[in-house]
Amino acid sequence: MKLTKKSHACVRLEKDGRTLVLDPGGFTEEDAVTGADALLVTHEHPDHFDEGRLRAALEANPAAEIWTLRTVADQLSAAFPGRVHTVGNGDTFTAAGFEVEVHGELHAVIHPDIPRVTNVGYLVDGTVFHPGDALTVPGRPVDTLLLPVMAPWNKISEVIDYVREVRPRRAYDIHDALLIDLARPIYDRQIGALGGTDHGRLASGASAEV
Repeated sequence: MKLTKKSHACVRLEKDGRTLVLDPGGFTEEDAVTGADALLVTHEHPDHFDEGRLRAALEANPAAEIWTLRTVADQLSAAFPGRVHTVGNGDTFTAAGFEVEVHGELHAVIHPDIPRVTNVGYLVDGTVFHPGDALTVPGRPVDTLLLPVMAPWNKISEVIDYVREVRPRRAYDIHDALLIDLARPIYDRQIGALGGTDHGRLASGASAEV
């Protein structure tokens, strides 16, 4: 399976000639959804969910489908009947030939005064886990963890402890658009030294086999 990092929280997974795209939000490139056969969205925040981008993907490929939670699905399902699927914690499904498990229920706490929205993570082919905006532990071994490194809701000690708890074979950074280049070596060094796993960072457009 080929994993291609796009800006911020978006990744593309390719296998057997089909493409699965996760969280093509407003911070990522417009071509992130090009050629998508299936799309997964973790939650409604605009850096993960761009309605116009998803509509364009569904219009470009009449066979493409979306799996997401209800708050996102309700904004798209009327225009694309039968192609927008609502999922929640514990669900399993097949999307464009990829086997997907859903884990998690709520977005991480930003501040106690800010209501928490729903958020789900996706474990794809039992290998790659994208938690969205939460430090969800899927409760089963994970080979490749997509690691949210910089957000208004986390700090580096929590990120390191999350890696230690999930114990993936490797971790690649996501949710990194807010992390300036000056700080990246600090994050790389501390997560790599303390996380206890192979930690790496892919530039936007770069790929790895997973």
